[in-house]
Amino acid sequence: MQTPEYANIFAQPIKAKADEAETHTGSSCEMGITSVHTLSLLMCAVSARSIQAQSAGWGPLSELHLSGDYSFAGMFPLHNLAYTSNLPDLQDCSQGIPNIHGYHLMQAMRFAIEQINNGTANGALLPGVKLGYQIYDICSMSASALSTLELLAQQYTEDVGQSAWDGVRAIAVIGPDSSSYSFITAPALAYYLVPEISYEASNEMLSNKKLYPTFFRTIPSDRNQVMAMIELLVKFNWTWIALLGSDNDYGLQGMLSLSQLAPSNGICIAYQGVIPTYSAATRPQIKQMVKSILQTHVTTVVVFSSKRIVSGFFQVVIEQNVTDKVWIGTEDWSVAKLVSGIPGIQTIGSVLGVSIKSAMLPGLKEFEDRSIELSRQSAMMSQNSANLWNQAVPCLQNSTMSMLTSGDLSMGMYDITSAFNVYKAVYALAHALHLLLSCDSGTCQKMQVKPWQLLQALKQVRFSIENTSMYFDSNGDPPTGYDIVAWDWTGGLWSLPIIGSYSPNPSRLKINISLIKWNSNTPNVIPVSVCSPECPTGYKRILNGQHKCCFDCEACLAATFLNKSDPTSCQSCTLDEWAPPESEQCFNRTVIYLPWDEPMSVALLVVLALTMLLTLGTALTFLLHLNTPVVKSAGGRTCLVMLTALLGAAGSAFCHFGLPRPMACLLKQPLFTFSITVCLACVAVRSIQVVCIFKLANRLPRAYETWAKNNGPQVVIAALSGTELFISLVRVSSEPPRPTEDHQFYDDAIVLECSGFLWPGAAIELAYVALLSGLCFGFSYMGKDLPANYNEAKCITFSLLIYIISWISVFTMYSVSRDEFVMALHVGAILASVLGMLGGYFLPKMYIILLKPQMNTTAHFQNCIQMYTMSKE
Repeated sequence: MQTPEYANIFAQPIKAKADEAETHTGSSCEMGITSVHTLSLLMCAVSARSIQAQSAGWGPLSELHLSGDYSFAGMFPLHNLAYTSNLPDLQDCSQGIPNIHGYHLMQAMRFAIEQINNGTANGALLPGVKLGYQIYDICSMSASALSTLELLAQQYTEDVGQSAWDGVRAIAVIGPDSSSYSFITAPALAYYLVPEISYEASNEMLSNKKLYPTFFRTIPSDRNQVMAMIELLVKFNWTWIALLGSDNDYGLQGMLSLSQLAPSNGICIAYQGVIPTYSAATRPQIKQMVKSILQTHVTTVVVFSSKRIVSGFFQVVIEQNVTDKVWIGTEDWSVAKLVSGIPGIQTIGSVLGVSIKSAMLPGLKEFEDRSIELSRQSAMMSQNSANLWNQAVPCLQNSTMSMLTSGDLSMGMYDITSAFNVYKAVYALAHALHLLLSCDSGTCQKMQVKPWQLLQALKQVRFSIENTSMYFDSNGDPPTGYDIVAWDWTGGLWSLPIIGSYSPNPSRLKINISLIKWNSNTPNVIPVSVCSPECPTGYKRILNGQHKCCFDCEACLAATFLNKSDPTSCQSCTLDEWAPPESEQCFNRTVIYLPWDEPMSVALLVVLALTMLLTLGTALTFLLHLNTPVVKSAGGRTCLVMLTALLGAAGSAFCHFGLPRPMACLLKQPLFTFSITVCLACVAVRSIQVVCIFKLANRLPRAYETWAKNNGPQVVIAALSGTELFISLVRVSSEPPRPTEDHQFYDDAIVLECSGFLWPGAAIELAYVALLSGLCFGFSYMGKDLPANYNEAKCITFSLLIYIISWISVFTMYSVSRDEFVMALHVGAILASVLGMLGGYFLPKMYIILLKPQMNTTAHFQNCIQMYTMSKE
């Protein structure tokens, strides 16, 4: 059919429309206008003119059309076609099976518009303004495409200044119900910047504003649904899963998103498959999918599918006698009676699902009842009249209300939730109109509203409806979360309790596990779905195959720990830390040294102070009695040298307390060895001198005279002490002792000490002292038969035994332990050496000086010598 407008249609430049869109929104360059869109525009214009010529249009009594000042289009699946084709053929929607769910959605839109027009909800939202609607039955892909073309034709007709429609053009669209259909409508409507709000399309790609700048929705994006599923899997530690998706945009995109996020959350996908639409041809393929799932031995299966496709899949699952599985469902099928009503579905196992937030819509049921009654009355009045619309164009949206109300119209939770999303969409558009028409003053300023103006206002709306906050983010998505539901077959009847919720901002999952009735062989036990059980504490994973969820376990060694962020490796602790075998963390090492304030240290310091006082007191006593026979027989001034050396040896003990310091490390061992060497040298000289006097003086008179005249004692003492001093200086200069931290001796502690205790230089020092000790002992033993006042063999032997035993104990303990007790033992050996010399050599003489002064006389000593001489004759 030809019309004069065709020339104008083809001559209309596309660039002009793009320029207008760029002027209004600044985003036309991102809309991706293609030649396909141009062709669609031309087709819709031709279709619109054809419709106008063939039909007088919708009458005012039609329940699919309502005239008003501003009109919204609604796209709802009012029928399900028994046969669908991939070819672009047009089928009569009225020949399909009535879709009761779509009927409830349509009624929700009509209900909302009636409320707004009557001002019966939220006050007078649009006072003085009447809203209209145009409702389309999108029973198929072709019907959805044709509906879109008709809406575009309205926009074109209005643009060229022609009024070919009864009423006004639609300035916004509500629908369609699926992502697949939305991928048709969204880019086409974006050409005229017509805002579109879907109530069930959840594909996350539709959030891309560069491709779909006018698309909004009242249902959350599938990305949020995928995150809810991921958190659900993590919550129950289901890391070994199968992932299925329906063969459409909804399932494929959802499956892709979940498979991308799974690895970062520790989830392995053992099997992944696409569910085809059920038919005799695809039945073997679906059967093979079920067998593949069973072969992977997974317990949990995530099914991202539409309800129509998954219903055929579950028929094969039931036939294959698959039981005791956990099925994770999407919002589209987990709450759908189309799936839960499949005979035998209760045998497949437990079903947990994500569901759109439940909501109540008071008044909708009463509105539907009134609408049904009016529809039936209208059908009776017009049953004898011809319907020109139906006769002329049977492929168009010709459904009537009476055809949809013959079945069961009860509403389930899924119907109410989706209807509420339609209801919110209508109110979102009404609030946008409220902003555009400046209705805050109480009266709306009526004016021509173009879709792009409504689009800008829609981005700014924010309101509350039925205790629910409603607005759109920058992606056109609502701030809505999900309910988590679980199928319950208690008593053989299906119910759908809400067991938890998921909030996207921030991402948070709440589950009440006690509400779940596991439909399995062990109903009170949470099912397990893992490839390998978790390793024991402190065991690393050794991957076994390509999946990181399949592994063997190996214990972490000592000084290593299992890093939870990388369970496949054991990491080494730092030098200041330690870890026992099979550990998941490192611990700070304890620090070992001999502190000043420990009780054991305090006791040693008290003994040390008393020892030094005793030594100093002895030196003072000997100094005061320097010319007495006892002091002279003990060595005279040599005794003062010995006592001074003992003070130095005792003073070296202070270097063992507190944190090691460089000066303390330099002095600690050299000061003691040199001091004790001086003392032993004096003892050795004293022993030699006594033996020479009583045994060698008569035999070698010249030797003794030479010894006495040339200061033999002093030379020998200086030589012996100088040798030790030389050894110490060489050792300190070549291997200077310094504070060190020994991390090797203990696994869990750090020993703070001075280096060099077991170095070769130190060994030479100690060997020299040991040799000198033997020399002292030998000469003392030679004088064992001397007069009693000169017989010091027993005393010196006692002193040397104490010295030797104490230092053997130190070296023995040091080789097996380095704790505070061994450090204290080292100080004790110094004290024992000093006290042994005091007790064995000086205290007997102190006893005579202080308590037996009658024995400290020249006569007494001469008498002892005479008795010794007589005994030898």
